[in-house]
Amino acid sequence: MVVCLLACHIPARAAEPALTIQLHDQDVLLTWSEDSLRLGYALESTPSLTNLIWNLVPGVVTNSILITPTDAIQFFRLNDSVTNGAVLTGIAQSGGTSESTPLAGVTVNLFEAGDHVPTIVAQGRTDAAGRFALRSPKAATDGIFFVTAWLNQEVELVAILGPNLPGAATINELTTMAAAYSMAQFYREGFIVGDPFGLRIAWMMNDNLVDVATGASSPVLLSSPNGDQSNSLRSTRALANLLAACVAERAVAYEFLQLAVEPRLPAPTTVAQAMANLARNPGQNVGPIYALATIHTPYTPTLFETPDAWTVTVKVNDSGDDRYLISGPGNIVFDSKGYAWITDNTIQGTPYSSRFMFVLKPNGKPADGADGTPKSPITTGGLLGGGYGITIDPQGSVWVGNFGWGPDKSCLFYPATNCNGSISKFTASGEAISGPLGYQGGPLRAQGMASDAEGNIWITSYGNDAVYVFLKGSTTNVAYFQEYLGSQPFDVELAADGTAIVACGGGIAGEFPASVTRLRLVGDQIQRLWQVHFGNALKGLSLDSKGNAWVTSQGDSKVYLVAPDGSVLGGYDGGGVDGPWDAVVDGEDNVWVANFGPLNVAPFSSSISKLAGADQNKRPPGLNLGDPISPATGYTVPSAGDQVLLHDGTPLYGPDGPVAYDPLQRLTAVGIDRAGNIWALNNFKNKFAIDIGLIGNGNPGGDGVVIFVGLAAPLK
Repeated sequence: MVVCLLACHIPARAAEPALTIQLHDQDVLLTWSEDSLRLGYALESTPSLTNLIWNLVPGVVTNSILITPTDAIQFFRLNDSVTNGAVLTGIAQSGGTSESTPLAGVTVNLFEAGDHVPTIVAQGRTDAAGRFALRSPKAATDGIFFVTAWLNQEVELVAILGPNLPGAATINELTTMAAAYSMAQFYREGFIVGDPFGLRIAWMMNDNLVDVATGASSPVLLSSPNGDQSNSLRSTRALANLLAACVAERAVAYEFLQLAVEPRLPAPTTVAQAMANLARNPGQNVGPIYALATIHTPYTPTLFETPDAWTVTVKVNDSGDDRYLISGPGNIVFDSKGYAWITDNTIQGTPYSSRFMFVLKPNGKPADGADGTPKSPITTGGLLGGGYGITIDPQGSVWVGNFGWGPDKSCLFYPATNCNGSISKFTASGEAISGPLGYQGGPLRAQGMASDAEGNIWITSYGNDAVYVFLKGSTTNVAYFQEYLGSQPFDVELAADGTAIVACGGGIAGEFPASVTRLRLVGDQIQRLWQVHFGNALKGLSLDSKGNAWVTSQGDSKVYLVAPDGSVLGGYDGGGVDGPWDAVVDGEDNVWVANFGPLNVAPFSSSISKLAGADQNKRPPGLNLGDPISPATGYTVPSAGDQVLLHDGTPLYGPDGPVAYDPLQRLTAVGIDRAGNIWALNNFKNKFAIDIGLIGNGNPGGDGVVIFVGLAAPLK
């Protein structure tokens, strides 16, 4: 046996510690001064002096290590890790909650990912206890770091570390599941790559799924409003069990690779890539994949039945102050920092208008006001019963529509021309620009809002059948267009040419004729280009890359497609579409639908739906325009047995109300963030008779936001 050891150092500096080599029976003992750790030195090794990568040596105890010689040559050095990089230590293991096994002798790679193919910045191998130590030449990156453990050709485990390298990490099946789902939209052809901003948002969502330091489920998933209030905690463990079976049996890995093939992409070569494919296509092969997830169960408790689909969700319901419990979030918009601004309908437990909105960080936690960001909740600026209207102008200011709710239509709860105005405005940091009564300006009970590139604020005025434009954002220089009686305009979206597509609902319940109209702003005048009547109780709309408008028709439970010239190309359902309230087109031109359900007391189970969009190269092969992609149920969020609780721990319908087991409730909006997470707004609770006051005084306000992790293609 030949052993070659070289004691070498970084170019000398004062008091540099010496490395001593001694024979100890058949082993070699390396020692150095006890002060070296305090001075920031770490022992590293490399198989060749021409190799650019030096790896931290695992198993070091204070200032010595006993090394068993092998046939391989190894060079050792003491390196100044404080001056020359950062140190990551950790363990690679299989299993978690009920049992775990160290993964010995596997290759561990530390990667830096961004908008280029990820690069290896450190490499090493685990010791007999599965431990590893890596030194990175940098401690921070504009994108993210991630670390992998390579077991064999099919099985690679992954942990997402974020933009700042932590001190310690665990790599196991649960971290791999979290990595695959959170990074799903950036993990398509065997590696993680994408917009650095989107990658950082995905990392934040990763930490909602798993504690990377320990490899255990995250505190977010373990506690209310998650835990067993939904099936997602158990779903993550079932998926981790599937990966554990792949680690234990290569035959299982082969089978999973075949079950998770994504159309239009090469077959996955690793189970981590297959898991990312599943995250993007959670309705495929649900039963066979569930069968694989029951073979080996080191992560418990797990699912007790086959799910509708392999979606993973995180529910959030903290406004930042329990005096302002979330109650009927209406619509959502993301600012340039990825923060979610969300309107709120009512005071929780009552049918009456709230006087706040809330702002959430990209990970769903309430905004805390740090570094010029808003502090949630926002309670100023004349907010009163927020509805569907919210937009951000080119200067970053946030405009919000006040709608008003409840049987008492006084100025305490409804905007009007002689009291609280229908519009509020805030700076990007959440400071009120509008006064304590908001802005008048003409709109009455504003619903949809949109800002164009010139800062013109388009507003659908539900209360007086009109469309307004605040020219260049002025509340006194206003263009106005009167629609027909009972039109009750609901939403507006702006086309690439600056024209506006407006959905006139004809009433919340469709009491009057519905229509879609195209308007053009010429100077200070609004002109109609065309109008077409169809559907019943039209609600939200969204435009695709071809300029088509996807319009939700809540009354007849369809999503209609309208061409740029006003031709109605079709009405679509299926895939769980049920009383749709909102549609959003994703970065691949496919369509996501928020289902509110029928306006009656029939039992209702909420879901989001996905329809095939206008780009035939991006929708699944064999599907036509408007065909359902989601399963017949839609993408649901079942309960795992615990009742739904508000953020203060109160049951959804109060301590004296009926028990509720619906983490996903009646939805009025979905939004897609830069990492492809879908934020679904629980606007109304699901027991309609209680909600609208047929029983009791009315208690409509839905609880929180349900985030579907990594499910949609991010918007371009």
